[in-house]
Amino acid sequence: MRLMGTRMARLLFAAACFTVASLAAAPTLAATKIQHLVTPGGIEAWFVQDATVPLVAMEYAFSGGAAQDPADKAGVGYMVASLLDEGAADLDSKTFHERIDRRAIELGFSIERDRLRGSLRMLKNNSDEAFGLLRLALTAPRFDTNDVERIRSQIMSGLRRNTTNPNALAGRKFVELAFGDHPYGRQTHGTLESIPTIKTSDLRDYVRRVLARDHLKIAVVGDIEPAALAKLLDKTFDGLPAKGDLTPVANVIAAKPPKRAFVPLDVPQTTVMFGGPGIKRHDPDFMAAYIDNHILGGGSLSSRLYHEVREKRGLAYSISESLLWMDHSDLFAGTTGTRADRAGESVDAINKEIQRFADNGPTQKELDEAKSYLKGSQMLALDTSSKLASGLLQYQIDNLPIDYIEKRNALVDAVTLDQARQVAKRLWGQGLLTVIVGRAPQAAAQPASAHTAPQPQPAAN
Repeated sequence: MRLMGTRMARLLFAAACFTVASLAAAPTLAATKIQHLVTPGGIEAWFVQDATVPLVAMEYAFSGGAAQDPADKAGVGYMVASLLDEGAADLDSKTFHERIDRRAIELGFSIERDRLRGSLRMLKNNSDEAFGLLRLALTAPRFDTNDVERIRSQIMSGLRRNTTNPNALAGRKFVELAFGDHPYGRQTHGTLESIPTIKTSDLRDYVRRVLARDHLKIAVVGDIEPAALAKLLDKTFDGLPAKGDLTPVANVIAAKPPKRAFVPLDVPQTTVMFGGPGIKRHDPDFMAAYIDNHILGGGSLSSRLYHEVREKRGLAYSISESLLWMDHSDLFAGTTGTRADRAGESVDAINKEIQRFADNGPTQKELDEAKSYLKGSQMLALDTSSKLASGLLQYQIDNLPIDYIEKRNALVDAVTLDQARQVAKRLWGQGLLTVIVGRAPQAAAQPASAHTAPQPQPAAN
């Protein structure tokens, strides 16, 4: 949405400078030594010192996220994340980006339901300037009127496009179906109604409440000495409030299946999103569920759903499913696209295969093959400095131990066939929450020109 004009030029310039460095392999997992760094100022970080290339990558997150948006102003957090790098202190947006460009620094922010996340990547020699710019962005964002209105306009354009985007419409309806009036049921990027109402005072209030040190998680991988990193972290984050002022968010269980919703949209391909209540990250059966999900629909070409829906019946090009866990709830969710006149057949095939898996669970062969794949894929998931930093941040967010990387494969191996089958019944045996976006059944067999397109509600990612 925002990569246009000088922003695109900046990212292309940075990408050219980082092509070799950012693809350089991180330390092998067996040799990775993760340090729990505590700075003189009390800032904590997980740190891997790696001198393979002169690069430093940092990932960090503040608790809060889009769940902290006021009930009537969805999108405040997203606007903040979109504006934090649009000038700070005495540097306007143009000057701020020129400073970033000059040193090929990558600095960005994103919003999730529970967190505002940031990333910072730089060559070792540019560490002081990169961390200094980040400090200004976090502690003294400008929110100049011209920048606020430009970003608002870009967000509104994206939201308008999403009113005819089947995936966006499906995602919007799915979270509404699952979570109703809970903050998780709101749109992370806001709505066409809410974005125009957001004021600069709302942005500053969000920064005051969310950007604080008490729920800050940091992961750093790169070519820097621990003492030097500690000094930079203190200088960068010490200016933030010690404690945030977060609005409490209640725990919520996703709506009990089965439930189905239809969103009319005149397109030749129907989008189907399906799911249901998931499993908590610290549930004793989580790893069994994780392996089961890979077998059922984890995105691989060997998954049950892929075989049944794509290979056997030719109903879709792809189909996948994931486990999603948040601070206050959890889900499993999947998606596929199918021809409008075969949408009903596709939904029936998905329901039947998921129910069959719930009834019988995986075979021993499927379990063994899934374990082998998941143990090997961890190497690829953490094979660069940036990926490793992201992984270490997520482990902290999930409250996992600092030696989790070393323990993970043993946890995978420990899952038994009986456990996998019990979890399959528990997780997938309740039926599905299903959202269908496309033509009405009676019109699905007609060409698009034969009927008038209905008017869908606005939607956002």
